[in-house]
Amino acid sequence: MLPTVIAMTLHAQAAGAAPIALHPANPHCFLFQGKPTVLITSGEHYGAVLNLDFDFVPYLDELHACGFNLTRTFSGVYMEDAGSFNIRNNTLAPAAGRLICPWARSSTPGYANGGSKFDLAKWDDAYFDRLRRFCHEAERRGIVVELVLFCPYYEDAMWNLSPLNPRNNVNHTPDIPRTEALTLLHPELVGAQDATTRKIVQELAGFPNLYYEICNEPYFGGVTLDWQKHIAAVIAGAEASLPTRHLIAQNIANGSADIADPDPTVSIFNFHYAAPPDAVRANYHLNKAVAFDETGFRGSDDLPYRTEGWDFILAAGSAYSNLDYSFTAAHPSGTADVSAPGGGGPTLRGQLAKLKRFIEGFDFIRMAPDDSAIVGGIPDGATARCLSEPGKQYAIYLKGGIHADLQLDIPPGRYRAGWVSTLTGSVDKAETVDHGGGRVKLASPDYSEDIALSIKRR
Repeated sequence: MLPTVIAMTLHAQAAGAAPIALHPANPHCFLFQGKPTVLITSGEHYGAVLNLDFDFVPYLDELHACGFNLTRTFSGVYMEDAGSFNIRNNTLAPAAGRLICPWARSSTPGYANGGSKFDLAKWDDAYFDRLRRFCHEAERRGIVVELVLFCPYYEDAMWNLSPLNPRNNVNHTPDIPRTEALTLLHPELVGAQDATTRKIVQELAGFPNLYYEICNEPYFGGVTLDWQKHIAAVIAGAEASLPTRHLIAQNIANGSADIADPDPTVSIFNFHYAAPPDAVRANYHLNKAVAFDETGFRGSDDLPYRTEGWDFILAAGSAYSNLDYSFTAAHPSGTADVSAPGGGGPTLRGQLAKLKRFIEGFDFIRMAPDDSAIVGGIPDGATARCLSEPGKQYAIYLKGGIHADLQLDIPPGRYRAGWVSTLTGSVDKAETVDHGGGRVKLASPDYSEDIALSIKRR
């Protein structure tokens, strides 16, 4: 298979399809399809490939229709059961016999979720066909795939479903507690993980719309840092003989954390539930992408997820990925009714699409965090974010309040200012400002919950 994959890669490069990369002029953004890029999505719960009942074509069609450019999916090494995290119709919990993963089934019955046990020494060609088709369909729609290779086993129920568990394979892998599965303690298990990583990397070598995450939420379930560095090295080593290099992401923390000793092979630092967006400020100096890689456990209302997205991107975040529980196997277009633990649905996707269009209305690779430009007028209890190219363009987001009389310290000049509704994307108030220097005051229209402000030099 490898020669064919290399040929695919050479063909893609000849066609100008360079893989997504950090933007050379501003590594807090991406370069994809020749354009500066910020990644924004509201996607399904990571089972698009591993769940045979999930039809990913209408799912990707819906992301494309919203203007989104990212999807996050798990490799199939990990799955959940129907009761995991109280998620109804969880795409990451395939029905009995409907899991597809890198390894072929043996002739020995007894896999915990239906069908025969797995043979870790044999690959499932149907899985890799499905994985490649998913990446291909995403590429056709301008959607980047974040492929998550591994995930901790949060509970014994997840470990009991893993093909790496000795009860689920014919290879006599070590009988260990789940907290030792993603460590370097058991060479036989590490060897299977290494081989799977190399195989996936080789199979997907030709895709430009792809990056790898080492492990989802490795701060749970006993995952060790040396194992993460090992897997990152395996990815890099597998690509060393290939013409293409894909970005590697590492999931750092829930919330925020200061990254003291970054792995040089890692280009994207992922944070979950990163509200407020302190993780961006704390790690901006590293000149790598900082992503809000998962949210979705704050109830079914749209407000938390919309405001999280606007707040993070306007803090100079590189990506925002919301869990959208309206995508199910029965409703792959995202039309299912949504209930706790999270949200989603057409209305929220429409609001996040407005965020993407707003940021893309700026030459954002020339912008950097500049909250100091706002010197007064923030409503009580509200917060403000500002990205700017001083004297030329300002993107401002206010979260909270119902009216603002913002005071800005910007260079003299003639500017066009527009207050933008985060709900509709409409410009609710616009004015031309002839500014002689010092402070300028801009009064917002009345609003509910949040509002954005665009200022551009004329």
